[in-house]
Formats: sequence, C-alpha cells, structure tokens
Amino acid sequence: MVQTSPTPLSAENRRALKARAHHIEPVVIIGDAGLTPAVLSEIEVHLNSHELIKIRVHGDERETRLAMIDTIVESLGASSVQHIGKTLVFFRRKPLVPQDPADMDKPAKRKRPGNRGARRTKRSYQR
Repeated sequence: MVQTSPTPLSAENRRALKARAHHIEPVVIIGDAGLTPAVLSEIEVHLNSHELIKIRVHGDERETRLAMIDTIVESLGASSVQHIGKTLVFFRRKPLVPQDPADMDKPAKRKRPGNRGARRTKRSYQR
C-alpha cells in the first residue's frame, strides 16, 4: 500500500471532479464487515487504474463512514472529493510510469492503413 500524502484539491478541482464522478458507478462496496485490509487493497487497485472512484458503504452510522474516509485518506494517500449519504468519492493521481531508456531509441510503430479499396455505396450494388 502506498503511504503518500493526499493531493490537496482546490475548490475548482473539487467541482470538476464532482462533475466527472456524477456519472460513474461505485466500483467498491463496503459491507457489514467494514474497512478490511482486503477492501483497502481493492480500493488501491481501482485508484491505480481509474484515479477517480466511487465507493458505496452499507451501514447507517455517519461516524463510521467519516472514520472510513479518514482511514482511506491516510492509508492510501487519496483525496476525499465528496461524501453524500452512503456514497464516497475519492481521487488520486495515477503514478507516473518511468519510460525505459532502451525504448526511446526505437521508432514509434505506426498502423498501416487498411487495404479495403474504395467504399461501396448503395447504388454500386444495384448495377
């Protein structure tokens, strides 16, 4: 697990992230067992692949959800974007992948255009 400090979010960044998160579905659901190490590792996996994730919490205690938010922020280095009811939204930038210096010498591969010929229209089939 990553032990980094969360990224500070400005009000404009938070607003933009809320807008992006509006349409995404929850990728992690925290059940009655709470925030277990397995759930934390699953959140870590999704933060690495998506940056912005939505989490659903099953439980009625607001204090418990607030404690979960603090735990996720501290242990995973994510920033809390939004907390509405039982839905939590977190953001963490993807880690930069260093490029291999050996790959820098190779030319970039280009796709060859397909050799399909001219596009046939409806009239061309009628002849």
